Amino acid sequence: MKILLDTHIVLWWLADEVRLPSKTRKLITRPDTYAYVSSATVWEIAIKKSLGKLVCPDNLEIVLRDNQFEMLDITWAHAWQAGQLPRYHDDPFDRMLIAQALLEHLTVITHDTRFSQYEIDCSMV
Repeated sequence: MKILLDTHIVLWWLADEVRLPSKTRKLITRPDTYAYVSSATVWEIAIKKSLGKLVCPDNLEIVLRDNQFEMLDITWAHAWQAGQLPRYHDDPFDRMLIAQALLEHLTVITHDTRFSQYEIDCSMV
């Protein structure tokens, strides 16, 4: 299975947050799961960290790789698709994740119910 983790799922994972259900933890760590973290998520985390809105490791890339997460870069096609999406969701970071999920055929793991308004595979936490 190929999954794309929404930003708050990544943060919950890193913080060992109890709001992340054990079922989701098991899915992320299954040997047949490819768990992707988008560059958009890293960008969002970096911005919020610089504003003092959250704490995360300075070596985030290393921590993500150590947790066996695959990095998903933003391509021109992703950017174009994000701009073409219906305006159900206005957060640019989430719109990018939706576009990436559409184009890369990924299931998004999220807590944000607005993702389900798009024609993507979603697993709600």
